[in-house]
Amino acid sequence: MTAIPESTTFTTDETYTPEGQYRFANSRAGVRRLPFPFPDDEYMYSMNLEPHVPAGTGALVAGFDIDEHYVSECAHRAQMLEEMPGVHYIALPHMLEAQWDLLELIFESYNRDFPEHFTLTKNGNEWRWENRLLGIDDSFTFGDPETLPMDPMEYATRQAQGEFVVLEERDNTLVIGAGMTTQRADYSLQFNMGMSFAEFHGPVPKVEKLGILDRALKFLLRMKPGHPVRRVNWSLTVNPRLETSVETLPDWAPDRAKVTAENAGELVYLRIELQPLHRLPRSNAIVFPVRTYLVSLAELVEHAPDWAKRVHRALSSLDLELADYKGFHRYHGAAVEWLSHHDDGAPLATGYPWIQDGIQPGGS
Repeated sequence: MTAIPESTTFTTDETYTPEGQYRFANSRAGVRRLPFPFPDDEYMYSMNLEPHVPAGTGALVAGFDIDEHYVSECAHRAQMLEEMPGVHYIALPHMLEAQWDLLELIFESYNRDFPEHFTLTKNGNEWRWENRLLGIDDSFTFGDPETLPMDPMEYATRQAQGEFVVLEERDNTLVIGAGMTTQRADYSLQFNMGMSFAEFHGPVPKVEKLGILDRALKFLLRMKPGHPVRRVNWSLTVNPRLETSVETLPDWAPDRAKVTAENAGELVYLRIELQPLHRLPRSNAIVFPVRTYLVSLAELVEHAPDWAKRVHRALSSLDLELADYKGFHRYHGAAVEWLSHHDDGAPLATGYPWIQDGIQPGGS
């Protein structure tokens, strides 16, 4: 079974910056395949790790998901890399083996899950990669960086949706050694490069008291190649902007003051992050991908009304300290107020949608 419907139309003219006036929209099918992050009416931060195995009929069918925004997002990545060189992609010199590991993982996943769009052909170390969505047909020698036009990690992740941070295991912890991050949410790769697991997760409220990070790190250090795990995280953002980094704060932060209880449906987007973690076989590094999905509150009401009700209830009961950490405390109240007009209080089914044996609920 293909991971996306054969009828999918890939958008090519979407933009994710104010210069492009934010041209972006989700189809009904695109909304209903999302990895919706709220299993019940109340939300508390947790690592919520589970085996990364195919589930449901939407975003969790593939190892690395692509959707209708694939072509536009790849164009956006190329634009960001050109505009801010040395900011979005960084790889320390000793991470080259991990780079090849990651290239192989992404290309094999795409070849397996989307054969109508991608083909990877291997003849020993002589490989041929065909990406029909982007018009790429390249041959190279696996392990020889001179046969590629750029670093292996940059080459592969320029053709992938989402962020990719590679962590090396050192002194019983995980340390950031490489990253492709053109979709950052409120952090800086340059600042975080070389940080340990506890250091870059330290700002999350109450995690030290709850012991979440210690348990998560112990779990990740026991990961084996071929046994990936995943978690789903979320936040809110204003406008369909993928890149909200520290470096570009002056460009996007003022938009948060524009949100009101009247326009929150159009301006506020649920930002869903699907994070499938893999232990890489040769380098023993761990890749931490963050696949970002954007959907406006208005699109949720239109295409998945039960999910809109669930978002309203989760936001209403949210710890305000967590809203502050996630960066939307300024317009949290406006979003709750707007959603309240679309919540009749009817009971909702609990559990993650993809657990329900292929059924993707969302109302009709």
